[in-house]
Amino acid sequence: MKILYEDKYLIVCEKPIGVESQLSSAGKPDMITLLSEYRKEKGEDAYIGLVHRLDTATGGAMIYSKQENVTGKISGILNSPEYEKEYLAIVHGAPEHSEGELRDLLYHDKNKNKSYVVDRDRKGVKEAIAQYKLIDSLEDNDNGKISLVKVRLITGRTHQIRVQFASRGMSLLGDGKYGSRDNKASLALWSHRISFVHPITKKKIEITSNPPRDYPWSLFEL
Repeated sequence: MKILYEDKYLIVCEKPIGVESQLSSAGKPDMITLLSEYRKEKGEDAYIGLVHRLDTATGGAMIYSKQENVTGKISGILNSPEYEKEYLAIVHGAPEHSEGELRDLLYHDKNKNKSYVVDRDRKGVKEAIAQYKLIDSLEDNDNGKISLVKVRLITGRTHQIRVQFASRGMSLLGDGKYGSRDNKASLALWSHRISFVHPITKKKIEITSNPPRDYPWSLFEL
């Protein structure tokens, strides 16, 4: 676990791949416990408030609250126009255009914990919007053409990036749930940059986090 920014109100940290965002009911490593222990070691109150989530298989920058009375205010900034969140992803193939916008209707099946692109609005369907920019493409011996893309989320839906690219024939490497056959890679999705106006100090905060230099990230210059 790496601390990227901290003040008396909040912590921005780098969540490792494989660690759960919230308290784990299965005894797995989780960020709430790790950050609580970190605060205890500093002689502080152990409270840590969850304000958003990342999939267990996704690593990168996350925000947590340090005070119960500001948790709601921090959560509120995630729905404000000033909040920006960008991911890095490695996909099979390449987008048709060097940059663009993905706009879909998504339905999340909670029983299967899987999202689907659907063609009509109905109960449980939500609009999903993301903007992307192609960073680089290359030929990989095992996967053929693969591409590094930067994705800015306009909406935050469950598995949004994963299903929007997979529905266009560009599954993320290591994402077997959505069609990748690369079993050497963990899910190639990383929370790369978050930018927001601090809800208490009103200071502009911008944090970046780069993925580990392991496969498949090591194939690209970041």
